[in-house]
Amino acid sequence: MKRFARAVLVLTFVLAASLLRADVKVPAIIGENMALQQGISVPIWGWADAGEEVSVTYAGQTKTTKAGDDKKWSVKLDTMKVGAPSEMVIKGKNTLTLKNVVVGEVWVNSGQSNMEFGMGGTTNSKEEIANAKFPNIRLFTVKKAVKDEAQSDCEGKWTECSPETAGGFSAVAYFFGRKLHQDLGVPIGLIHTSWGGTPAESWTTIATMAADADLKPMVDRYEGAKAADSQEAFDKKMAAWKVAVEKAKAEKKQAPRPPQRALNQNSPAALYNGMIAPIIPFGIAGATWYQGESNAGRAMQYRKLLPAMITDWRKAWGQGDFPFMIVQLANFMKREELPVESAWAELREAQTLTSINLPKTGIGLAIDIGDDKDIHPKNKQDVGLRIALQALKIAYNKDIPFSGPMFDSMTVEGANAHVKMKHVFGGLEAKGGDLKGFSVAGEDKKFYWATAKIDGDSIIVSSEKVAKPVAVRYAWANNPECNLYNKANLPAVPFRTDTWPGVTDKAK
Repeated sequence: MKRFARAVLVLTFVLAASLLRADVKVPAIIGENMALQQGISVPIWGWADAGEEVSVTYAGQTKTTKAGDDKKWSVKLDTMKVGAPSEMVIKGKNTLTLKNVVVGEVWVNSGQSNMEFGMGGTTNSKEEIANAKFPNIRLFTVKKAVKDEAQSDCEGKWTECSPETAGGFSAVAYFFGRKLHQDLGVPIGLIHTSWGGTPAESWTTIATMAADADLKPMVDRYEGAKAADSQEAFDKKMAAWKVAVEKAKAEKKQAPRPPQRALNQNSPAALYNGMIAPIIPFGIAGATWYQGESNAGRAMQYRKLLPAMITDWRKAWGQGDFPFMIVQLANFMKREELPVESAWAELREAQTLTSINLPKTGIGLAIDIGDDKDIHPKNKQDVGLRIALQALKIAYNKDIPFSGPMFDSMTVEGANAHVKMKHVFGGLEAKGGDLKGFSVAGEDKKFYWATAKIDGDSIIVSSEKVAKPVAVRYAWANNPECNLYNKANLPAVPFRTDTWPGVTDKAK
């Protein structure tokens, strides 16, 4: 009986010890079917018991380390080239075997609803999904998560691209990745992390915004809202909302939106913490970004915010100035009969300025493929193609036409403004007849539609209502009528030559 009791006691200790032992773990972004970035030292990291020895074996190399007192461990694999899919083995007190791992080019794809927009809603969606048979394109979608502090892990898993997995994936990311895969001939990893309707500040760290006088007010408002956001105060707001809903029903009016807690998907840093931080420092080639609609009312501020966010990500990843591709806002809403000011035009300008002023940053246009009645245009093929052309030039140094015509300089001769363009790639052309979308103003700052004619790499712009042109604008509207392209069939980038105050100058 004593022997039996002793055996039971020993077994109990063994079981207890095994329960206390922490198995070697890795974050969700490191898993089967993943794609690793070629040409850089690739970080692999995770958790284990403090002091536990961990080894990572892949592609003929083994790296060994020990978990620190915080139970975290990390190694860096030597730079690798593209090869056949193989296994990664991670050993500690237990062994993880990650199958079907490839090496190629990895891109993060983020933004709001037009990036989140799935393959099922695109033009020719059934055909596109049926043809999405690319086992060497790997897909990972970060599950939506709102967090007040930076997280070390997220939910999601890598899959091979197939008709079964592509259907719900980001359409823009897929078409972007497909073009790179076809042109570069290497595996492509696509990490999709987006949330519809969210502003850029949700994807930027508090520290970065707090350090800039023009961005700090957003942080201050959030911190103030958090301080006042007790459960009791929120319950009162909910009670008042329910009363308002019943009143709206009785009066047959639209019901008000429910109140939100201070921490929500639109809060500063909330999505950076929950959906970007968990995938850092996974090795990447670069990032794509389709966002701006939710910041259009603060377009002047966006001139600071977007570059700050990009710089923020680059600093956090520690890979230097990795390439960053921006989708410019599409045309949307009712077309105006006369030249008017436009918050969306100012937001597009902020995106263009970011692409000009930040290194290795490109812009792909959607100014000609939008929908006046739908903020989610279905033509995501051309969107993906155009940012892929930018990436092929900026990230991979391909000698290709990568941009539509861009404003270069302006001179005035009498009643004519001569606007010189760059990135003409074979020449300028007007699609469908006479050039449209140009307006001109004199010293009174009043714009009139202009006559515009192509003259080599320049546009001659004039109006009988403006004797001495001072400023020229092109495609400056929410939904402009514009038809200037280059011979590479890429549309001209909207621009203005003036710096006069706009409708969003004071919005913060």
